[in-house]
Amino acid sequence: MTDNGYISILTQKESKMHESKQYRKKPVVINAILWDGSIQATRKSLEFMGQNVVTNCDKASEAFLDYHMGCLSDGLKIKTLEGDITASVGDYIIKGVQGEFYPCKPDIFGLTYEAVSI
Repeated sequence: MTDNGYISILTQKESKMHESKQYRKKPVVINAILWDGSIQATRKSLEFMGQNVVTNCDKASEAFLDYHMGCLSDGLKIKTLEGDITASVGDYIIKGVQGEFYPCKPDIFGLTYEAVSI
């Protein structure tokens, strides 16, 4: 067999190996919360992501209100595996299978996830 014939056969095998296939996303139950921009949703979203939110004194309440107002104008910053990503009002915050958090636009969320009853 010539080098050209060998290369030709190898290329055909590699070609079949790299053909596209269809895959189904594994069914995984996730936890998520909708950040609707309300001050309650901001507090609940931060708590959902494991952050300690203190609002039991005037100074803490004022600082949290300032933080919340900043989120409304700049978005809610979420530390993800890829770095900080900003959630917009109306986005869902998802806790991934490795315990990571990330935002998801509502239209994508609706196409990808459905509520489960436990």
